[in-house]
Amino acid sequence: MDTTGTIFLPSGHSTIAGEVDALFNFILYASIVLFLLVIFLSAYFVIRYRRQKEAGLTYGKDHNIKLEIAWTLIPTILIIIVFVWGFRTYLKMHIVPKDAIEIKVTGQKWFWSFEYPEGVTSVNEIVVPEDKPVKLLMSSKDVIHSFFVPNFRIKMDVLPNRYSVTWFEATNAGEYNLFCTEFCGTGHSEMIGKVRVVSEREYAEWLQAGTAVGEGMTLEEFGAKLYTSKACITCHSIDGSVGTGPSFKGKYGETELMASGDRVKIDENYIRESILNPQAKVVAGYAPVMPTYQGVLKSREVDALIEFIKSLQEEADTENE
Repeated sequence: MDTTGTIFLPSGHSTIAGEVDALFNFILYASIVLFLLVIFLSAYFVIRYRRQKEAGLTYGKDHNIKLEIAWTLIPTILIIIVFVWGFRTYLKMHIVPKDAIEIKVTGQKWFWSFEYPEGVTSVNEIVVPEDKPVKLLMSSKDVIHSFFVPNFRIKMDVLPNRYSVTWFEATNAGEYNLFCTEFCGTGHSEMIGKVRVVSEREYAEWLQAGTAVGEGMTLEEFGAKLYTSKACITCHSIDGSVGTGPSFKGKYGETELMASGDRVKIDENYIRESILNPQAKVVAGYAPVMPTYQGVLKSREVDALIEFIKSLQEEADTENE
């Protein structure tokens, strides 16, 4: 467990984290000093000028030039310091280095997908090299999401129908949490991912493995892997338990009642259509919230998921015998 963070901030692991933390701490400690000063003077005046037994004349002087200059000048200087400091940090956070690696980020209910220039895609896990600037070109397929990595001190809204940009340079290898910080529906709390920072050599190996993902595996084995890595597990169980979407267990070959009132057999064509065009036929009793995986999954990956779902039917049949 990393214990280098503070009560207010987790440990920082990006090039901008130190500057953000320094500004935050300056504002925090200046606020504490001013708060204690106000409390101390309030208490002093309450005691010093409490009601006396014998009423006397009040002091005739009605203002103090030095005091008025002090309480005007000091806050003004503090505000100027915070503005200049904050503006410089803001510019650094929004000017992307020219040599940054660009990764396309897509937010949709309720997962993140990432597309690399080399053609590799991933879901809910973004892998980046250590000590290299990374530019994130982000958009949403449905509602507003917000990309937040606390350890990197970056947070940016992800909007439908437009792109937003942020960047970071990770300074330490490791795994860091990725959250959506904009309420985006019933599955918002499950929209959690990871940022995995690795060495340049490991990053190159990961990219190479990503272009050959699934090789040497049967379709069923590949589908089982995709079920987790592509976040199907977020909404669909494989043990029959109820989730945001129907369980995969024992569904293949069955006939399901749709929200339209039609009855549809769960076969290869239905599963494929549900993955690529999930709103076409929605099972009765479930909200039409599944996002499309069009452009996220390759043809072989769709085939692998179909084989995996079919294998769950075989397991269910074996249990019932």
